Amino acid sequence: MEFDQLVQEHYQGLYRFALSLAQREADAADLTQQTFLRWATRGFQLRDRSKAKTWLFTTLYREFLTSNRRSIRFPHIELSDAEPELPPVQERTMEEMDGHSALDALNELDETYRAPLMLFYLQQHSYQEIADILSVPIGTVMSRLSRGKAQLRQKLSNPTSETPEEAAPVSPNVIPFQPKRNSRHG
Repeated sequence: MEFDQLVQEHYQGLYRFALSLAQREADAADLTQQTFLRWATRGFQLRDRSKAKTWLFTTLYREFLTSNRRSIRFPHIELSDAEPELPPVQERTMEEMDGHSALDALNELDETYRAPLMLFYLQQHSYQEIADILSVPIGTVMSRLSRGKAQLRQKLSNPTSETPEEAAPVSPNVIPFQPKRNSRHG
């Protein structure tokens, strides 16, 4: 069965089912899209094509359960609702901070943390999309985002200080690596 034909035949029914489960249009659209993505990547495994409709609805339902479990573990909270729980920001910090200093601080971070932060905040990718792009588990993405935000916050609040990893004392038994200098260049 051609993908376009499958979408035309089943999109409305899947979307209505998703809407009845999720109760929000955006979530229903996401579930429906995710279901067709699963078909595009795994549908070829279905031997009996007459069962495609059942496969799609079952997949959508499983996607809903997975997203529901995830939303319970990691609830979505509007920033305005969480504002009383956030630490206060010094007025001086707000006055001094601008987009350029934030990007400069972001560019100073290690690539491990910089990439997920840029993908999430600047490119608006979801955790799953970032996991797919970076070929890491979604938990790793969330961990790197959390640690990256902490390092970025540290750099923005005190631009001259080092991150905790940079400030770690060096053991006296460890000789720091120093690259050899090429006599012709220096």
